[in-house]
Amino acid sequence: MQTIFSLWIRGLKAFGRNKISLIFSLIFPFFFVYVFGAIFKNDAIENPIAYMLSGVIITTVFESSLNLASSTVDDMVSGFMKEVLVSPARRITVAIGQILSAATVATLQGIMILVLGTFIGIRFTKWTTPLWILLSMVSVGLVFSGVGLYMATIVRSGQTFQIVKTAVTMPLTFISGAYIPLSLLPDSLRVISYFNPMTYATAFFRMVVLEKTHLLPDELVREGLAVKMNGFIITPFLSFVIICLIGLIFLTLATRSFVKTDFSKLNRSSTDASALWG
Repeated sequence: MQTIFSLWIRGLKAFGRNKISLIFSLIFPFFFVYVFGAIFKNDAIENPIAYMLSGVIITTVFESSLNLASSTVDDMVSGFMKEVLVSPARRITVAIGQILSAATVATLQGIMILVLGTFIGIRFTKWTTPLWILLSMVSVGLVFSGVGLYMATIVRSGQTFQIVKTAVTMPLTFISGAYIPLSLLPDSLRVISYFNPMTYATAFFRMVVLEKTHLLPDELVREGLAVKMNGFIITPFLSFVIICLIGLIFLTLATRSFVKTDFSKLNRSSTDASALWG
């Protein structure tokens, strides 16, 4: 437990010290809201600013969670991870500490954007809404922190990881409905979006933020809050179940892969692209 807490605190301190990254992480989301909110209009959406901002928030949580892989790779290359693992600490507790730290940082970033968003369009009429929002962000943070840690044990080069991260986050983000409504995507991309976990995370989170839990499935589809696949409607609550299942899979894969990784084979010059698969 002490190992988990120490790694959790370490991640929070690193987040707090990086002031420039913190500032830009708050500025860019509103830039996307302004740009995409001005381009895409939908008469069925009552509050377009809140609609767009909710997608941006959950995307920020997603991307911040994946940053765990980057910091973990840096720890591997710098030798910090070797020093931690020669201690009596069990590997699984180190993995849990890394995941919890990344999920907490991702959630804090989401909360900060959400608070700023209340000044430009997000409104809550139920006291339970912030609790559901917090649950959603924590869940998404944990799920994709697991994905990030799994990637870190495979991609063991910081330079290579930045390429891989861009190749992963860009498609998943833009075909999730976070920025561009799924109804505006070409049919081929819409089909691909059905296999995108961020599609379901965005649908659930957006429904919670907009307080649309009372709507019927057809109404949710019309407002872009549910996914309709071959006549079957995947409601936001079903989307949440899908995200949880994906999370269980990747958290299991991440911890098992982390436990089995041989960190002794890594060296401080592991920045070559040839390190992609070990």
